[in-house]
Amino acid sequence: MLAYRHAFHAGNHADVLKHLVFTQVLRYMGEKDKPYTLVDTHAGAGGYSIEGRYAQKKGEYSLGVARLWDERSLPEPLARYMELVKAFNTDGQLRQYPGSPALANLLMREQDRLRVFELHQTDYRILSSYLETRPNTQVFDTDGFAAMKSELPPPAIARRAVVLMDPSYELKTDYAKVIAALREGLQRMAETVFIIWYPQLQLLESAQLAQRLKAAADAEKHGAKKGWLHVRLTVKQQDNDRGVGMLGSGMFIANPPFTLHDELAECMPLLVEKLGQYDGANFVLEQKVV
Repeated sequence: MLAYRHAFHAGNHADVLKHLVFTQVLRYMGEKDKPYTLVDTHAGAGGYSIEGRYAQKKGEYSLGVARLWDERSLPEPLARYMELVKAFNTDGQLRQYPGSPALANLLMREQDRLRVFELHQTDYRILSSYLETRPNTQVFDTDGFAAMKSELPPPAIARRAVVLMDPSYELKTDYAKVIAALREGLQRMAETVFIIWYPQLQLLESAQLAQRLKAAADAEKHGAKKGWLHVRLTVKQQDNDRGVGMLGSGMFIANPPFTLHDELAECMPLLVEKLGQYDGANFVLEQKVV
């Protein structure tokens, strides 16, 4: 949705979960000498000002990344994620939050290929400027869902592939588009690592999405070669009267790194403790190994 600006939500609990998973996947991909391709279908502006009027309007970062900023004994995956956030804030103060393109820029090697998509013209211009000097990078102002057809499979020089999909879901059609994109992507290249973020809402499409993604990854003919992993962090209590707002968020990963489940198992209890906003805050962590 072209009116959507992620700057309002930068650094919130959903970003913490999303970017913890994202950075662990990229670190795993970088352990092999061979380059890989990253496709970011809904990239945003790259980075966001925590002190800007958008982030300050709702202050969601104060219930997210800010709660981890001064922690000194984090599990290693969370500590490494926070190291990247702090590297994006060179004066030692939490003033900026790195979006997925900025985190990718910090972790990817020169030989790795980066392909990012962003339809919002203001964010597209900011993102293009930010990534202007990075080698092996292209920024597109076209529909990221269509990237499955244009980017998979990548050229042989960087055949391994990761796809990050995190649309706003402000349009209900995004739910169906995510499922269709996963199916098409797996059909085109079954070993691709797909990282899909979704909001936990009091909405049927949201409640059903994880099961539908599992079904797509489990498909007998064009499924994920290495199974899937699903993690969800619930931080807020359901409000039966209002029925609005994000209760938490989830991540679905097709063909996850074999190390990811144990890394998240180490981190999720602390995220519940630090980011939970009611006594019933909880997490779900499940996987299917093929």
